[in-house]
Amino acid sequence: VYLGRDRERLEALAGCMPPVFRAGSLVDKAPPEIGPGTLLRNYMDGLLDEALRPDTGATKPPSAKANQHRHWIAGLSTPKDATAIPTVDYTPMLPPLRNWKRPLAAQLEASHRLCFQLVEPSDDDGPWLLSPLLQDMRDLSHYIDLGTAWKRKELRSGLLVELAHAAGVYPDLSKALKGEVPDVLELDGEQALAFLSDWAATLEQAGFRVLLPSWWTRTGTKQRMVARGKAKASSAASRGIINMDTLVDFSWEIAIGDHTLTLKELRDLARAKSPLMRIRGQWVHVSVDQIQQALKYWEQNSKGTQLTLGEIMRLSIGLSESPLGADVPITEIKGSGKLGSLLRNFSDASKLKDIPPPSRFTATLRPYQQRGYTWLRFLQNLGLGACLADDMGLGKTVQALAMIQKDREEGASGPVLLVCPTSVMGNWQRETERFAPGLKLAIHHGPTRAKSAITLKKLIRDNDILITTYPLLQRDQQLLTEVDWRGVVLDEAQYIKNHNTRQAKSARSLTANWRIALSGTPVENNVGELWSIMEFLNPGMLGTQAAFDRNFIKPIQRESNDYTVEKLRRATGPFVLRRLKTDKSIISDLPDKVDNVVYCQLTREQGSLYAAAIAEAEENLESDEDGIKRKGVILGLLSRLKQICNHPAQFLGDASTVEGRSGKLTRFGEMLEEVIHGGEHALVFTQFTEMGDILKPYIEERFGREVFFLKGAVSRKQRDEMVRRFQEDADAPPVFLLSLRAGGTGLNLTRASHVFHFDRWWNPAVENQATDRAFRIGQTRNVQVHKFVCMGTLEERIDEMITAKAELADKIVGSGEGWITEMSNTEIRKLVALGKDAVLDNGGA
Repeated sequence: VYLGRDRERLEALAGCMPPVFRAGSLVDKAPPEIGPGTLLRNYMDGLLDEALRPDTGATKPPSAKANQHRHWIAGLSTPKDATAIPTVDYTPMLPPLRNWKRPLAAQLEASHRLCFQLVEPSDDDGPWLLSPLLQDMRDLSHYIDLGTAWKRKELRSGLLVELAHAAGVYPDLSKALKGEVPDVLELDGEQALAFLSDWAATLEQAGFRVLLPSWWTRTGTKQRMVARGKAKASSAASRGIINMDTLVDFSWEIAIGDHTLTLKELRDLARAKSPLMRIRGQWVHVSVDQIQQALKYWEQNSKGTQLTLGEIMRLSIGLSESPLGADVPITEIKGSGKLGSLLRNFSDASKLKDIPPPSRFTATLRPYQQRGYTWLRFLQNLGLGACLADDMGLGKTVQALAMIQKDREEGASGPVLLVCPTSVMGNWQRETERFAPGLKLAIHHGPTRAKSAITLKKLIRDNDILITTYPLLQRDQQLLTEVDWRGVVLDEAQYIKNHNTRQAKSARSLTANWRIALSGTPVENNVGELWSIMEFLNPGMLGTQAAFDRNFIKPIQRESNDYTVEKLRRATGPFVLRRLKTDKSIISDLPDKVDNVVYCQLTREQGSLYAAAIAEAEENLESDEDGIKRKGVILGLLSRLKQICNHPAQFLGDASTVEGRSGKLTRFGEMLEEVIHGGEHALVFTQFTEMGDILKPYIEERFGREVFFLKGAVSRKQRDEMVRRFQEDADAPPVFLLSLRAGGTGLNLTRASHVFHFDRWWNPAVENQATDRAFRIGQTRNVQVHKFVCMGTLEERIDEMITAKAELADKIVGSGEGWITEMSNTEIRKLVALGKDAVLDNGGA
């Protein structure tokens, strides 16, 4: 029966008709005793009698309607002209046809399963063969070819139904069903590729088993055409320093898997027209466009070409398309000697050989810090920017200082510009003095800062590092861009995450030999922030912002495209080093507990209150030098000064605003933001209940999260519930605030991986006891301990005294602060004096 006859009715019946209606003309040539037309008529006679029988079930002669249906079926199954086939209402036939088809298919499936096997050509010019087979379900290793199966009457009807189903899924199969018996289907190269790529999976989803050649995988042939680059340092490059602008002799080779193709083989492929070709005994999938483009490029550049090292590296990380075409992926770019080592290290920083730390560097670098410092130095030597994105507390500052110190020791000249938030200027000062005493440091801040190029250049001529802030980077952009900086370091580089801000544009306008970005959170909201940081580090590396948005942001954020995520990771990986405390390789390098001193500066308001408190105490110190009153004066002064260092609102005891008045609080808020952003939990200790009453609403308003505050007035029942929720609840508040006396002992708070000592209790044993609420049995994470110290105040001097004699600290300081009252008046004055760098002068900033 040809589908051209009464097509509308045939298509309507397609879901349930026997295969003769779906596969083409089997009836015309089939012998009556075995032909599907005879089978069809026999089945339909019985079905129609049942379908058209009156509800009473009485046996009657066939009605005129039943005879009309039989006449229609006879017309379909004999070679008559389509006009001779009557128009009938076939709706009554649909249910019985479905019922007829279902048991036939089930009967076949109980014993056999229809499969399709694609067989590759025996020679290069032969056809591909798609063979239907029946798999014996009792012996899965046994297959029956369709010719044999057709001779078994018990299989034939079910086989027709299954073939009809398969032909509905894969229409080309109908061509194999036009003969007296179903046959194999011959395919050319294009059809075979379509079957391998699409139709095989479609048939499998429809329930058929498909047997494919072993060299084909779900992603294509195992062996594909690829491009491999070969770089060789030119004679000029081999004699000098290699950097991104170095010209390198470069050539391409085309390969199929591990086999490099000759020019002759590539031309032979170009002459062939099939997308599936056998090369050296292996089948591969190549397109005509692939071959023609590769051949054209090779013939035009048979002697190789020259590229800069920067261009080669962009090719190696997928940021530049191969000149051989996007369809010929680049699998490898190799080089020899120093150049080969550089290319290997560029793609995998773990292969870098450690660089010895600077000789005058006083810190001992932990293994992961040594790797970070070596990586920074490696990219610096290439003139490439680097983003060190380690977790908070892993020592980004010390790694950057080691690199700057090493650069100086190896003869580099020119100043380094360090841009940071105002709140961490003091921390950079102290860390530089402590770990890199050989580096001279100057501050560009406040109303007395340099206002002209002459003054600025005179200042930096005598110093190695100039520290400024992000607001001044923007305000003094014209002045700062007049200097050719040796290097630029951006601390907390997320400050330039929005590429449209003046801060980001100012940073990009600076001229420098190398650039470093330090950030624990290089991407906070979207991957577009990464473009802004990378554009500062390596201008043009990721293309324009519009191209980045089109190629990366939209596919990743709107479509969750995993391939694009991996492409971006590969493109940025060589320039971003991210280590987390949760990484096993980092944990093995870290001690169980890491103590960090966080240096802060006073605001002008704090500085004025501090100086006034000292002046007021001076008179009382002299009045009763040796008595009890003197001790009371000293203890009172210490308490007032500590409150002033914490916050003016605590000292004044008023309900004034909190934001922007305390350098310590500003830095605390920035660090806590990184902890909460990272999904971690923190304990915050203060010895003053009043300060806790300030911190609790400040944290809750800033982060929109509940904060527990355990102080003396909290009942035992409330305390136990706070502890239980903090330890066990999935949505527990991330911050637990505790007064040192109420929460310093008897609690198990191991969910916290950060401990903040907002103010210091000058007895190490008491502080350690509080820290041990988190650092104790049951803790599975490394604990970061952050101790806040206001530089240039009594907080810093007492911290230095305790640290210098840590092993005898308990004996020296005893309990509480009584030991300080034993000092002489001269020693007290030195202890509490306000240092010249204590106050952060924001005037004019």
